[in-house]
Amino acid sequence: MREIRVATAQFENRDNDPEFNLGRIHALTRRAVEQGAEIVSFHEGCIPGYTWVQPLSHQQLADVAEPVPDGRSVRRLVRIAQEFSIIVMAGLFEIEPDGRIYNCYVTVGPDGFITKFRKLHPFVNPHLTPGEGYNVIDLLGCRVGFLICYDNNLCENVRLTTMLGAEIIFMPHVTCGLPSPMPGRGKIDRQLWENRHQDPVRLRQEFNGPKGREWLMKWLPARAWENGIYAVFSNPIGWDYDTVKPGLSMILDPFGEVLVETNSLEDSVVVGLLTPDKLEQSSGHRYIKARRPELYDKLVDPQESVTLPGWAMEHEKESGSSDEQAGQAGNAPD
Repeated sequence: MREIRVATAQFENRDNDPEFNLGRIHALTRRAVEQGAEIVSFHEGCIPGYTWVQPLSHQQLADVAEPVPDGRSVRRLVRIAQEFSIIVMAGLFEIEPDGRIYNCYVTVGPDGFITKFRKLHPFVNPHLTPGEGYNVIDLLGCRVGFLICYDNNLCENVRLTTMLGAEIIFMPHVTCGLPSPMPGRGKIDRQLWENRHQDPVRLRQEFNGPKGREWLMKWLPARAWENGIYAVFSNPIGWDYDTVKPGLSMILDPFGEVLVETNSLEDSVVVGLLTPDKLEQSSGHRYIKARRPELYDKLVDPQESVTLPGWAMEHEKESGSSDEQAGQAGNAPD
């Protein structure tokens, strides 16, 4: 790895409005470049919007999805990367010719499309297909990997991505401000968001409390620390279909410390300088060398994978069975 400046962004996307959202990506990419960034990372599903697709049928979701890399949005991202001579990462829904649809995160540069990663544990819509595996690539003299939102809540995914050589893991999310049985968690009052200019204090209290930053700090630093990697976390801010998201996009270093973090209540971007020295100095670097794989047979015992959030999705409310819906997730149409 070499020294590199990386940006992570937050913005309030509009549901089912790729043109608007790509416009915000363009503007924030400009800001990232002005601060010296060589890579800029945006949140999960940021091009079409994410949470609003919960109740869509397969056909409706297919109408939102695009082929990758030949779709309109990827071509637009490439033009943005060319204009600013930067690597751009962003999320959308991808469709294959056979009808399978994926939650996809794409990476493009001035020379065109570079790679894509498909979410391993999709759940927002029952017609999404799980991704097939991990993706770690060489990029600008660094080894980078990708995990989308829920993927990062399974520590095995972060460990395996690290063991495949990742030094930086990009972690695009749409999270926080969600119903939960955990104490203090739950939705953030939309009126606080609408009144953010008149009363920013109350909104910051919500964003920084157990509905937002406090929850992230329970696990996100651990993923960076226990693996000795840089974690680049991106998340939307503002109204997102039926919830308020707090942004809080940040970069954590291999010690699990917050290197840079957005604290704005508006669309914004922050840039961090990532240096190679922290990788070998980190505890996680030592811990991986201390592993004893002969003890870990239980970790690979076969089991049925059921990906469930901590709240009922709209399609689950309609069917009355979250377990049944989760079991159907990832099935292409007949």
